[in-house]
Amino acid sequence: MSTCPICDGVGLVRVMSRDGRWVSRACECQEIQREERRVIAAKIPERYRDYDLDGYDFFPGIDASLRRAHQTARHFVDAYPVDTAGKGLLFTGSIGVGKTHLAVGVLRRLIRDRGVKGLFCDYRELLKNIQNSYNPQVSVTELELLQPVFKAEVLVLDDLGAQKPNEWVWDTVSLILNTRYNDKQTTIITTNYPDMAPGGGAQTDVERAAREQTLGDRIGERMRSRIAEMCIAVEMKGKDFRQTVKRASFA
Repeated sequence: MSTCPICDGVGLVRVMSRDGRWVSRACECQEIQREERRVIAAKIPERYRDYDLDGYDFFPGIDASLRRAHQTARHFVDAYPVDTAGKGLLFTGSIGVGKTHLAVGVLRRLIRDRGVKGLFCDYRELLKNIQNSYNPQVSVTELELLQPVFKAEVLVLDDLGAQKPNEWVWDTVSLILNTRYNDKQTTIITTNYPDMAPGGGAQTDVERAAREQTLGDRIGERMRSRIAEMCIAVEMKGKDFRQTVKRASFA
């Protein structure tokens, strides 16, 4: 890390107070370092480390839902924490529309502007780590793995529903979401699965088997209903950004 040109690495600067006395105050580099430490503590993967709300690009012909999603993300940051009242965001949409970009962008902006202590969790990786903790040769326990998830002021839960559903998965998701719901902690979720089936309403087993799977199919309808209480749903439609960029770069 380079030496701060303002304080020469001391961390303090001398300034004149209103009553004409020389006093010491923390250099602005100290807040920058604190922000960097909060970003590191949030465990945002290196691939997403530079994602920011200002860097969410719009291509010609982009679906209007993506512009609305970007606007909602910005408004959420501006409203946090007073007007959000513990609610989070649920970004739904197909692969590559920028759900994780916006979720990380919100988290980073809250870290920078609100001093939030946040955490990024890949859903599938979290479940895998919990399963590994059952191995007697592993020193970490399930509770030790989940404590940071429970306690994070803002949690990004990425790719919810990616793990093949079973009773254990549903129980684990229920534990995480209910704990954060009861503690009024903010949760930002991304998922490739639609919030509800087209048309909604009750469906037979045959109808459910014939249609595209929903978030309720992957995590259970009870937890999908819980998320509806916890989060503002943000539907994102459009083409895969990554494929668009790839074609543009190598055309």
